[in-house]
Amino acid sequence: MVHSASTMTINITFKLYASLTDHLPPDARRDNRMPMTVAPTATIADIVAPFNMPPKLLHLVLVNGVFVAPEDRATRTLVEGDVLAIWPPIAGG
Repeated sequence: MVHSASTMTINITFKLYASLTDHLPPDARRDNRMPMTVAPTATIADIVAPFNMPPKLLHLVLVNGVFVAPEDRATRTLVEGDVLAIWPPIAGG
């Protein structure tokens, strides 16, 4: 069976940390993660857009533990099984 690219999807895990957890659906907040099904053409920017998070809060963006620079987030796509994790700026002391 042949699928067109527009109907294919991939499964990823979306994780938000610290104050960003509030942007997840209530049932995903306890463990700060949620499974997502996205188009293989979806970029990191596309994936986070529906969550209405201010860009300045998307400080540390990791795909499978590897940093994705801000200038690459509008073009970087994911593959099946990837984990997209995002941290806000954290003040230390």
